[in-house]
Amino acid sequence: MLRKIDCVMVCVDDLEAGARYYADLFGLKRLWSSESVGMGMSETDAEIVLHTTDNPESVSVHYLVDDVRAAVDDLQWKGCLVREAPFDIAIGECAVIEDELGNIWAILDMSKGPRTD
Repeated sequence: MLRKIDCVMVCVDDLEAGARYYADLFGLKRLWSSESVGMGMSETDAEIVLHTTDNPESVSVHYLVDDVRAAVDDLQWKGCLVREAPFDIAIGECAVIEDELGNIWAILDMSKGPRTD
C-alpha cells in the first residue's frame, strides 16, 4: 500500500508490539533492531524507525500511496481512525489517519500528477 518515504521516527510504548502492529498494518518488514527497531517498505530503501522516546509535536509523516480513498478504506478496516477524510491537494488527494497506537499519518496520492511549477 505505501509507496515512498525516506526515514521517519515513530514513538511506540513497546518495540516488539509496535513492530508486529506496523508489519500487519502497513506490511513493513523488520530490517534491524537494537534500542530501536528499523522497519522497511517494499520497493524502496526507506525506513520507519520505532523508538520509545517522544517526538516533537511538529513531526508529521506523509506516505505516498496509489489511491488515497482505497488506502483510507483499508486502514479504517484495520482499526485506524480517520482524522481528516480525503481532500484535494495540488497533486491529488490527501487524508489524515490515527493508528491504534496514537500516531498520526498523512497519506497522499499523485492522481493529478506531479507539480510542474
